[in-house]
Amino acid sequence: MAGQSRKWMILVATTWIQGFTGTNFDFSAYSSDLKSVLGISQVQLNYLAVASDLGKLFGWSSGLALMYFPLWAVLFMAAFMGFVGYGLQWLVITSTISMPYILVFLLCLLAGCSICWFNTVCFVLCIKNFSANRPLALSLTIAFNGVSAALYTLAGNAIDSSSDAIYLLLNAFIPLIASIAALIPILRQPSLDPLPPDGVRRDSIIFLILNFLSILTGIYLLLFGSSSFDGMRARLLFGGAIFLLILPLCIPGIVYARDWFHRTIHSSFRLHGSGFMLVDVEDLELHKELLSRESSYREMRDETVDVNTGQKSSGEKDGCCDTIVKKDQLAMLGEEHPAWFLVRRLDFWLYYIAYFCGGTIGLVYSNNLGQIAESLGQSSNTTILVTLYSSFSFFGRLLSAAPDYIRAKVYFARTGWLAIGLVPTPVAFFLLVASGHGVALHIGTALVGLSSGFIFAAAVSITSELFGPNSIGVNHNILITNIPIGSLVYGVLAAVVYDSNVSSSLNIFTDSAVCMGRQCYHLTFLWWGCLSVLGLTSSLLLFLRTRHAYDQFEVKRISTTQLY
Repeated sequence: MAGQSRKWMILVATTWIQGFTGTNFDFSAYSSDLKSVLGISQVQLNYLAVASDLGKLFGWSSGLALMYFPLWAVLFMAAFMGFVGYGLQWLVITSTISMPYILVFLLCLLAGCSICWFNTVCFVLCIKNFSANRPLALSLTIAFNGVSAALYTLAGNAIDSSSDAIYLLLNAFIPLIASIAALIPILRQPSLDPLPPDGVRRDSIIFLILNFLSILTGIYLLLFGSSSFDGMRARLLFGGAIFLLILPLCIPGIVYARDWFHRTIHSSFRLHGSGFMLVDVEDLELHKELLSRESSYREMRDETVDVNTGQKSSGEKDGCCDTIVKKDQLAMLGEEHPAWFLVRRLDFWLYYIAYFCGGTIGLVYSNNLGQIAESLGQSSNTTILVTLYSSFSFFGRLLSAAPDYIRAKVYFARTGWLAIGLVPTPVAFFLLVASGHGVALHIGTALVGLSSGFIFAAAVSITSELFGPNSIGVNHNILITNIPIGSLVYGVLAAVVYDSNVSSSLNIFTDSAVCMGRQCYHLTFLWWGCLSVLGLTSSLLLFLRTRHAYDQFEVKRISTTQLY
């Protein structure tokens, strides 16, 4: 039981790391000051945001480091990269030192790389310690990465609410402090034996409790992190957030108490049947075996004559949409796809476009929130908007696990949930096109955050199911190459539209080009809305192409469960 309790301490430690290392989400809070100090254009500022996202292109380096260094050493390497990257930027923005633009660009790249290293450490910890409930652990961990901006807003208000530069200082120090706090659980990792079925069900219940605590944390941050407070009240609110992050440490006590109750009271309280499990490796292997027995029958069925119409199925002429849906259709879930085979599949490119025109647009939107708010006369609400995006991104990430909690009652292919998760994005952008009112800006920001958060978290499981769990490390890194590409393309688009609508050459207060009015981002929102519709269409085609594989998997899983 000591090992069981220690693994929960590790999970809590990973939520701390993730909660304080999503440092790229607060870029909008200080981007205007950075633009002013460096005296750069909106296009050049966008390149700095792109540099942070370019760190994802070097995510493989963290895996290489783990081959030669222990986990705790890689964790502190990531912390040191962030400390240098953000710390020197803070010295620049406070005019303590001066640096050329290219060096600031490299500092942003180094800071962005540190985020990927932190993510790798957390994913490895979840996979090693929660093999039976690995997807639930990953989903919970990824969710806390989305709430980083709200936590940093509370921390910034507690220390100095009048300074935007404080965010860079916090970005440098807090991940290092979180790494130190997580060091002891990481060093004392247990060697765990495979869990029995009742242990898996027990862990599922604990995950449910953790998700409720997470929702409580998200609501707290949404209510208090989106408002500006000064002095003692701000510090008390930040202390409350820290308490909510520490509260899950009571989970080891729950594990011990449940074990005592199970041994001393009665065994009749055992839970039966959990629908909380995601698609795991064992289920996928069984699914492959069962499907292989039917493959020949399915091929014969496709060539048979329809007794009702008297026409041969293979002789029918399919429309354009039918051709796209049926050509090279996925036969089963979990089949391993090496990189060279992955990029040849239509399913992958539909998936890539859905992510590229969905979650990535949401990320670029968050990077531009500072200038969007400024152009609409909402500069004083920038931190509120950043917190709003962060909080709803957090809720979206938590919602990505909901289909697995309701799986026993309502089953739907995960690619279908992905399509549903993409719907709020075009709705938000067309709302922003239609109205420049502050209320529309707040609603649109919340919708974009909810949608992009769902996509970020759901994508990990979808990649595993469609292209194989053993190849996820390589395949998912190939997928997220769309983030730096999208950051560059969408960001440049927004910056060019912004700079073309600057009504005055220089702002007398900031000595930088500033655009004011709805026209600054009106055309950008229209383009982003149309592109997100393309992403939604791509996700619907992906759902239609993969629905059969998901349905077959669920039928076989249920029939196998009934047999045993």
